[in-house]
Amino acid sequence: MKPTTTKSHLYEHVARIGQAISSPKRLELIELLAQGEKTVELLAGQAGIDMRLASAHLRALREARLVETRREGKFIHYRLSGPDVAQLWLNVREVAEEHLVELRVALDRMATAPNALSSESRDSLLAKARSGDIVVIDVRPETEFAAGHFPCARSMPLAELEKRLADLPVDKEIVAYCRGPFCLMSDEAVQLLRQRGYTAHKITDGVIEWRANGLPIEN
Repeated sequence: MKPTTTKSHLYEHVARIGQAISSPKRLELIELLAQGEKTVELLAGQAGIDMRLASAHLRALREARLVETRREGKFIHYRLSGPDVAQLWLNVREVAEEHLVELRVALDRMATAPNALSSESRDSLLAKARSGDIVVIDVRPETEFAAGHFPCARSMPLAELEKRLADLPVDKEIVAYCRGPFCLMSDEAVQLLRQRGYTAHKITDGVIEWRANGLPIEN
């Protein structure tokens, strides 16, 4: 085999990763799996696609060795093949934010929305949560919370939030988070809380952003 041919094959192997993540829905599936292991049925529902399409996307990710599976009875569970896959999603997103003006403008609007917490360091937020000055709530499904969450956070899934408002103190600021800057569940949570008289904000970080910045995650 000629050296030039070998070199081409090397690039082809790397290109498999690029091809696997070239679909918006596959990127979303990676972000969902970064929250923890899920069945194809759950992934399809959370991504808003049918089972057949979800299976096809997951097959492409599996062929690129980005996800792994295990069978439990009739169900197949998917998980990322390593923490580097979650980091890949973060890296791609950060490059997009840096070079795509349209994305940066959209995210800037979200960051300056009334729901967003004013600029505050992650360390300061963590210190306030630990001291009890604020209450941090995780509005993702409980299974995602169990797989990993911010220190001192309470599991308050969005679907249950209205029924559990009595569990939250009315005299403290409530800070909500979900899966990251593209996730809108925290916006819905903050809107509901404010309608009920709470002082509430959201943070755009999710667990993978928190972990990538070297901050602790609890299980």
